[in-house]
Amino acid sequence: MDVLVIDGMGGGIGKAIIEQIRNSIEDAIITAVGTNSIATSAMLKAGAQMAATGENAVVYNAAKADYIIGVMGIISANAMHGEISLQMAQAVSSSKALKILIPMEKCNIMVVGVQAATIQSYINEIIERLKG
Repeated sequence: MDVLVIDGMGGGIGKAIIEQIRNSIEDAIITAVGTNSIATSAMLKAGAQMAATGENAVVYNAAKADYIIGVMGIISANAMHGEISLQMAQAVSSSKALKILIPMEKCNIMVVGVQAATIQSYINEIIERLKG
């Protein structure tokens, strides 16, 4: 199972996601892509087997992932204070991978019908989805 985790800013959410996957799913091959080197470093330290940074890394890895995990903003150009480019958002959106996205109103996207929860609750749900 090829899992792509995308995060930006400080990489804290991506780090938490990777730690949980690493502790729960043995056969997961995790690639971490940060929109900046700080986020990439945090996710690599959390246990990702591979890591890269930037727009081309998102475009390349989104095309080959089975699952793409991140906050809702990774499908929206200019999210994360401009760290998500149009090309990144298009690559994630058009990927054949199953996208498992965490709703965050900070990305200026609100999904009606989704109950507000803690990040940890969302990560627990991600793990359950990955386990199948």
